[in-house]
Amino acid sequence: MISLENPPGKRSPVQIRLASERGFCFGVRRAIELAQRAVQERGSLESLGPIVHNKQVVEMLRSQGMRIIESLDEMKGDTLLIPSHGVAQSIIQEASARNLKLIDATCPIVRKAQQVVHTLHEEGFTVLVFGDASHTEVKGLLSRAGKGAIATTQVPEFDTSLRRIGILSQTTQSQQHFISFLTEIVHSKLPSLAEIRVFNTICDATAKRQRAALDLSHEVDLMIVIGGHDSANTRHLADICRSAGVETHHIEAAAEIEPSWYTGRERIGITAGASTPEWVIKDVVQRLEQAAGER
Repeated sequence: MISLENPPGKRSPVQIRLASERGFCFGVRRAIELAQRAVQERGSLESLGPIVHNKQVVEMLRSQGMRIIESLDEMKGDTLLIPSHGVAQSIIQEASARNLKLIDATCPIVRKAQQVVHTLHEEGFTVLVFGDASHTEVKGLLSRAGKGAIATTQVPEFDTSLRRIGILSQTTQSQQHFISFLTEIVHSKLPSLAEIRVFNTICDATAKRQRAALDLSHEVDLMIVIGGHDSANTRHLADICRSAGVETHHIEAAAEIEPSWYTGRERIGITAGASTPEWVIKDVVQRLEQAAGER
């Protein structure tokens, strides 16, 4: 906890409290280290989409020599980096057909989810992914899940002939939301199914950050959640904080902070998504320190 003392005659100290679990997770740190090592060794590198969903990290790596491409047709070199959230199986196959060298920065937790999907498909289960169907990670999972696979955050209507389903989650989803989803599936669909197999593929680091954010939300009167606006795990952190009833703002950088947010606040909580670097968190703290000194 950081206590920011105001000058004599000013209001009581502003407390800035940092969530006990925040910022880079193992998978993100590993992906960045792989990219930096490859750039140093090769001089340049191409990543199929952003390596992580954080603009500051992407810009840092771009300045070091990494190019972001949206299609293999944009390749200029012979080495492709697979981002931390993975890619569709067809991309791996196409890269192999083009004789590209691959640096696989897929998060080990995402890779485990991919293996679960593959196993379920091989054993004849229809795969149901609890997650955002438009997210890159989920697209990669569906590409390995076979015909009939579904990705959704709402209980779907199943084909009446469906007898066996395997359920897993996008790795950055909320534990509580996944539990609620499973409960509804069991209550509404169990009579028509012969077998349900469930795998908890939510990342442990994600779950820890969610619990820490929720705990902190109950102790402050303002929450600042730092991370990419396109980061699923950061958006879920913000939703969890709001569910505690505390005013919450999701920002990417300190420059987004509005004075009206912290006016009259005495306890400000800060957490950050799994792809948010520590220097960005420090920038936010410094901005709030400066604001407290001006009160």
